[in-house]
Amino acid sequence: MSRHTPQRVVSLQPSATVILASIGKLDHLVACTKYCADVCPDLGERNVKIVADSWTAQAQEITAIAPELVIAAVPYQQKALTEILKSGARFLALAPKSLADIYTDIATIAGLFGASESGEQVIQQMQRDIESVHEQTMGMAHPRVFCEEWGKPIIASQPWVAELIEAAGGSFIGTPGSQISAEAVRAEDPEVLVAAWCGAGDRVPLRKIIHDRNWSETNAAKQNRVYCVRDEFLNTPAPTLIHGVRALAGAIHPQDFPQAAGLRCITKVCSSGEEP
Repeated sequence: MSRHTPQRVVSLQPSATVILASIGKLDHLVACTKYCADVCPDLGERNVKIVADSWTAQAQEITAIAPELVIAAVPYQQKALTEILKSGARFLALAPKSLADIYTDIATIAGLFGASESGEQVIQQMQRDIESVHEQTMGMAHPRVFCEEWGKPIIASQPWVAELIEAAGGSFIGTPGSQISAEAVRAEDPEVLVAAWCGAGDRVPLRKIIHDRNWSETNAAKQNRVYCVRDEFLNTPAPTLIHGVRALAGAIHPQDFPQAAGLRCITKVCSSGEEP
């Protein structure tokens, strides 16, 4: 391994941690966020310090660890970026929007660790898995799907999620990554509703949002096609998106795809059970 390869890495976002794990470089990680363990269970067996994330980063905390590289990713807060820069550590900032951007991020991180071949293998596996789902849905009807990453205010999921929805046989409603009103969503009369709130895991209160937003007369609500997908499966721009596209396929075309892990439905139709 080159002497220029960073040996002490701090990851301030789960996506960076997952990418490190996927290319076999988790041994270089000396600190990460508390959210990283949700997407990378192997961390439980390692002596890795827990630090604030890309939204709340603190210079003093980073400096105390003396990392050779800090990797951060969206979402950012300007104050946190200032703190990261103030730490004086070498800094890689990721801000992907599309699947292509995510593949580039994987290749970039892999290159920094002299693992370009591993990175390319990870990218190709993601592409194969997503394309496999896409091929199965090409001849199917594409129902209108609204997918949100936050509930107050309502924010539509990111562009890469819109791409996954298209691959999973759906038609994305709204502008990805943008705020939208409950009335505007209702006017589109979505046939499938998906909620994947940042930081909420799979705990989105589906019945409450349908009631509070007056969405009960939408096609999706009347047909009991209201779902929650685990946060990390859609909002972590990393290889975990493979789980996300499978969950979306199960929500959009339940008759053709098995109910995937991380997918919860508002009714007992889903294997994970009815919402309390």
